[in-house]
Amino acid sequence: MALPSFNWWGKGSHKGTPVVVTMENPNWSMVELEAPSESDFQTSTVTQEKARGKNAKQLTWVLLLKAHRAAGCLTSVASTLFSLGSTIRRRVISGRTDNNDSTPSTENKTVKTRFFNCIKAFLWLSLLLLGFEIAAYFKGWHFGAPKLQLQYIFTAPFGVRDLFDGLYTRWVLIRVGYLAPPLQFLANVCIILFIVQSLDRLVLCLGCFWIRFKKIKPIPKEDAIVDLEENGFFPMVLVQIPMCNEKEVYQQSIAAVCNLDWPKSKILIQVLDDSDEPTTQLLIKEEVHKWQQDGARIVYRHRVIRDGYKAGNLKSGMSYGYVKEYEFVAIFDADFQPAPDFLKRTIPHFKDNEDVGLVQARWSFVNKDENLLTRLQNVNLSFHFEVEQQVNGIFINFFGFNGTAGVWRIKALEESGGWLERTTVEDMDIAVRAHLHGWKFVFLNDVECQCELPESYEAYRKQQHRWHSGPMQLFRLCLPDIIRAKISMWKKFNMIFLFFLLRKLILPFYSFTLFCIILPMTMFIPEAELPAWVVCYIPATMSFLNILPTPKSFPFIVPYLLFENTMSVTKFNAMISGLFQLGSAYEWVVTKKSGRSSEGDLVSLVEKETKQQRGESKLNLDETKTDILREQKSRQKKHNRMYTKELALAFLLLTASARSLLSAQGIHFYFLLFQGISFLLVGLDLIGEQCGRCKYRRTGTLVVTKFENWYCLLNENFRRRGLAESGPPDTKEKLCFNIDRTMGLNLDIGTLENGDTLSACL
Repeated sequence: MALPSFNWWGKGSHKGTPVVVTMENPNWSMVELEAPSESDFQTSTVTQEKARGKNAKQLTWVLLLKAHRAAGCLTSVASTLFSLGSTIRRRVISGRTDNNDSTPSTENKTVKTRFFNCIKAFLWLSLLLLGFEIAAYFKGWHFGAPKLQLQYIFTAPFGVRDLFDGLYTRWVLIRVGYLAPPLQFLANVCIILFIVQSLDRLVLCLGCFWIRFKKIKPIPKEDAIVDLEENGFFPMVLVQIPMCNEKEVYQQSIAAVCNLDWPKSKILIQVLDDSDEPTTQLLIKEEVHKWQQDGARIVYRHRVIRDGYKAGNLKSGMSYGYVKEYEFVAIFDADFQPAPDFLKRTIPHFKDNEDVGLVQARWSFVNKDENLLTRLQNVNLSFHFEVEQQVNGIFINFFGFNGTAGVWRIKALEESGGWLERTTVEDMDIAVRAHLHGWKFVFLNDVECQCELPESYEAYRKQQHRWHSGPMQLFRLCLPDIIRAKISMWKKFNMIFLFFLLRKLILPFYSFTLFCIILPMTMFIPEAELPAWVVCYIPATMSFLNILPTPKSFPFIVPYLLFENTMSVTKFNAMISGLFQLGSAYEWVVTKKSGRSSEGDLVSLVEKETKQQRGESKLNLDETKTDILREQKSRQKKHNRMYTKELALAFLLLTASARSLLSAQGIHFYFLLFQGISFLLVGLDLIGEQCGRCKYRRTGTLVVTKFENWYCLLNENFRRRGLAESGPPDTKEKLCFNIDRTMGLNLDIGTLENGDTLSACL
């Protein structure tokens, strides 16, 4: 019997199972290894000896591949650091900050300047004290504990003290007698608030665990489902889509709502457009007209005067006479894409529950993995929906309406006073008033509505400013009504203390004051101390609880903790503006959208475009091209900006970390160091959409739809529509497709037909 060949790593054909190892770094080649076949395993001694050599060679290959992978990682880290350094240099050279930005700001200029000046004063004081402390350190003063300094003062001979020792002695006595007591008192107050808020979060998590353990969830009555599925009883539903200058997302929201699985005779869709851009108005009106031709019951409504922002827009939509014919109203913001069965899963919860006024679905996000900022937002909002709103909905039937992805009983809206324009959180306003009138809310954690998260720090910052200033406005306005309301004392306590004070006021107050002001100050006034469990253990535990609803985000637990403290600056500033009725509390800035969509939405839109091509109404391509070119010429180039408050706090925390290093405070040093770096990255706008976005970023698919001599390319990743002029048939040419009208994409395209797909690097 011939011995088997052991050249199993050769290029011949073998019966073994192939194992392909792909290198992550594109600079390294791909190597293919093939496992030995069954005939290679012989019992002879010669076979065993050669098998050992074969296994050794295979192990060598694996080790080489791992070495290549490690080298690739090092190369990638080096290139990333170099790119980061170049980006920081460009930021500093450009000198663009949030103070000299030309775009309208959500913050009152006077308050903004005063707040920044206070932080800047703390920064300069900390730098002065750091220099003073370093000089004292080299003069022999003990920084291990405050008692050693006092011991040194009272034991050292007075005659040997020079001028510096006398000054530092006086400074230590001032610290002990005048500065440390009030600072320690403020720290103790913040620690108490921190513990109370942590207990509240722990109770919410226990409630969520109990809901999962007992498998508790709202279930509609059986006859309600039978009415829909068998008897065909469908109540009249009004659907509202409020929007304002949101040309990136209007198509996907209108398409998703028009595809709702509900009898057309029982549903009416209102597109409430507050846009002040003529091009956007025409595009939305054209989209509505196309769906009307497809048979959808959809109307377009536009307000010339945009009073009351979103509340005024919704109020105007409810003012038409035909609204009296409808029993329920569903509301979706312009970037929301409800599933076709959304109404069939929400409306049955109203059946035979006459005290239910709202059914709220949770949000899911199509771009949650887009960048670090969206990942951290996903952690925060997942806890808000799955823990806060689900627990409150199950146990007390009250939570704040999210402003979208919800269905209201129109009777509940009317009895509660309808939409009011007095705050920028009209959704929370109507929820509070409805609860005071005895209406109950149902939260459906298993019904999701897709939307998108802000991808840039600037957009997220403006959104958070509105979300944290509005509740304080509302609290001042609603407090007398809550006290006079004929509800139980427990509900009053829950609404005043837990809903408003603890979660809307106390949380941003202690988060900013304790970790951004008191902690760095205790480094220079060590007589006032913050225990290690306040700095490290409790925040880490709370971050762990927050991240439980999204287990895949556990690698981001440390960035999440640091980023939440970083955002406390914006939240604290917004809370003060809303509480004291400052000018910025009344400003509304529409959150910037990117226009990302799901695959299902893309398919439905492509089908719709194909229908429109065969129909009578055609897209005016010449007019669209002219509008796009005019818009490209008028658009200014986007620039990243630096945020002065975040940068000032970054240097304050880094200075305090240097001081803590002198006294060998390990936990405090690491916390201040990483928190300072976090503020620095955010202050330089190195987080979010505009950071590190390269031209060739990911692979996507473009679906081709042809109009005469134009190609309409639908991108499933970026959800953009663009036009590219075709050349002669059966020829290849390089076309430029403008994804977001600011970044070009070069494609090699051959013969194109309707429905073709092509891959491209985006």
